[in-house]
Amino acid sequence: MSLKNLKRIHRTIGFRITLWYLAIFSLSFLALFSILYLYISSSLIVEDHQLISSKLGELASIYKNKGIEGVREEIEIERGFGQRDRYYVKVSDRQGRTLFLKQPLETKGLEVKNIKEAVSDGLSSLLQKIDTRTYIEVASTTLSDGNLLIVGRSNMERERLLERFRETFGGVVVVVIILGFGGGSIVAFRALMPLRNIINTVKTIHRGRFDARVNVPDTGDELEELSLLFNRMLQRIETLIEGMRSALDYVAHDLRTPITRLRNTAEGAISSDDLKVCHEALADCLEESAEILRMLNDLMEISEAEVGVMRLNMCQIDLSSLIEDVVELYSYVAEEKGVILETDLQAGIIISADAGRLKQAIANIIDNAIKYTPPGGRVMVKNGQKKGYVFVSIKDTGIGIPEEELPRIWDRLYRGKNAVSEKGLGLGLSLVRAVIKAHGGTVKVESKHGKGSVFTLHIPISSL
Repeated sequence: MSLKNLKRIHRTIGFRITLWYLAIFSLSFLALFSILYLYISSSLIVEDHQLISSKLGELASIYKNKGIEGVREEIEIERGFGQRDRYYVKVSDRQGRTLFLKQPLETKGLEVKNIKEAVSDGLSSLLQKIDTRTYIEVASTTLSDGNLLIVGRSNMERERLLERFRETFGGVVVVVIILGFGGGSIVAFRALMPLRNIINTVKTIHRGRFDARVNVPDTGDELEELSLLFNRMLQRIETLIEGMRSALDYVAHDLRTPITRLRNTAEGAISSDDLKVCHEALADCLEESAEILRMLNDLMEISEAEVGVMRLNMCQIDLSSLIEDVVELYSYVAEEKGVILETDLQAGIIISADAGRLKQAIANIIDNAIKYTPPGGRVMVKNGQKKGYVFVSIKDTGIGIPEEELPRIWDRLYRGKNAVSEKGLGLGLSLVRAVIKAHGGTVKVESKHGKGSVFTLHIPISSL
């Protein structure tokens, strides 16, 4: 493996997680060993102290009954039974002169001085060093005749046990490091699997596959949440891209006719020497260009709403007052056509919405209702509030919409059979649905051909 690849591996999150896991695993093992070592060591010390105290009491009792010869006989009996010579035993008089002395094999040749001064009744933690880590622990008691009995025990056996324990740890620590590194690698691999899925998905998208998605792990942790959010972001991006493509397709297709008319009008003006003809052509060009501009604005607003990026200027508005303004604007048009425009409004409904866009949506439906209702007909505008949402209903007694056309009336630039003779671009209802959708609501229609239509706008209160 090259040096460059090694440096790259060292910088990876997986390698760092592995090292952290190894460090924590090793430190935990070291802490466990230390606690266990201290526990075993202290247990062995307590056991040695108990053995020393027990032997001291036993020999003191024998001395009381049989004297110093009894102590000597007891020790000889123990040797006769093959018991290991582990205890240091000394009996001295009041002047410190040694009356009896027995030393264990590991302390043979050791000069033990000042025992009388070193101990008093009870246990002494350290009497005499044998080497750097070995010593004799002793306990003493004053006998009935004033002599001093000292019983001791070397810590060499305890040290041998602890030494074997340390050696075992030295062999196990290598296995622990290997297991820690292996376990850390497995943990890092499993933990970073969702992240690798995201990386692979990004690479797939980079190659042009915008429909690629991340496999969401069923772990219930932050990586699952990250995968879900990443997929939602990809879906939003794909929707935006599709919206842009669709908008461009519509613009390219539907601007062709008005631009062609504009061009023909301009060419006619250029080829004519009549000023009146030129003036009329310029007026037609202005009207056509205004129509093109309006179409572009409507198409862009519809596209923005469909992909969820329409900007709304939200404010608190009185829904009844807003409807009354729109109705007042169209009352002259209705009166001129002979259509009765009336309202049944519930006052005091305050909502948070974009007043301009909501007014535009309601106006588009009222405009259509008046346009397709014959003289003598009626258009009723109602509003109200139900659990969780407000509604605006526009009902007319017009010509209605054929059943087969109902699914298509929301399509951009679609014009039904009854609308061919009327002026318009076929964007009104598409814009209505786009505006209501941007507010988090829905729009529904019920219609019977020849009997009229009912358009109902629903806007949820919770999203306002």
